[in-house]
Amino acid sequence: MKRITVIGAGTMGNGIAHTFAQNNFKVSIVDISIESLNKALATIEKNLNRLVAKEKITEELKVTTLNNISTYTSLSEGVESADLVVEAATENLDLKLNIFKELDSICNSKTILATNTSSISITQIAAVTARPKKVIGMHFMNPVPIMKLVEVIRGKLTSDEVTKEIMQLSKTLSKIPVEVNDAPGFVANRILMPMINEAIYTLHENVSSVEGIDTVMILGMSHPMGPLHLADFIGLDVCLSILEVMYSGFDDKKYQPCPLLIKMVENGKLGIKSGEGFYNYSDGPRNKKVASQFV
Repeated sequence: MKRITVIGAGTMGNGIAHTFAQNNFKVSIVDISIESLNKALATIEKNLNRLVAKEKITEELKVTTLNNISTYTSLSEGVESADLVVEAATENLDLKLNIFKELDSICNSKTILATNTSSISITQIAAVTARPKKVIGMHFMNPVPIMKLVEVIRGKLTSDEVTKEIMQLSKTLSKIPVEVNDAPGFVANRILMPMINEAIYTLHENVSSVEGIDTVMILGMSHPMGPLHLADFIGLDVCLSILEVMYSGFDDKKYQPCPLLIKMVENGKLGIKSGEGFYNYSDGPRNKKVASQFV
């Protein structure tokens, strides 16, 4: 396996592309937006420059990594010779189903189709293809070049052979893969999102402040980042989407999104990506202050 195609040039897509390219895979990034593709390349180069400055990689490896990446706005051209396609588009079921239908029709029959979904059923995605044995989840963590974990999620029909191949591939990327069976939220988000949601309820019910809630979890539970700050980092829209998938999938009120979260997403307060969530990031992500509505 030498040629990888990544669908989507956003935060996760460019991180996945960076990681494969730095490990000497030939990578194609596909996105309908040329602006997004250019932004992805700029982000990858900036992150590589940071690694060079920290003496984590050489200038030569940086150049090789960038040379390993090609960009396309045409899906058919971008997947033409792919051994593996990793879909990292927006966390929207209909969008993902449409992408996989098209991928199945244009990719080589031997191509493995993976999704970086953080919550949507692999089995449901695989069902729209004629190759369910070759459909699998590869849930990378953000930021992809740094975080070691990959959840490798088997759909009900994913073959043992494909699972083993993706587990080994993840190790080749210096990641630690964990095999997971298909269920809403998998492992990471099934545990993480209810905690974030409960932190938002705690704020919504005026039990404590934004800083108070985060401080309790950082100092009391040894979390590196408080749950409200983490929600901002992930994106409040992403948190809401994952919770909605779990609420629908389990039909259990413990996964019901907090009204405050819903209201913030409706008002465009999405966290770091929009400049404000539970914290305000007008002075940059490293200089956060509590958002004015919570002061």
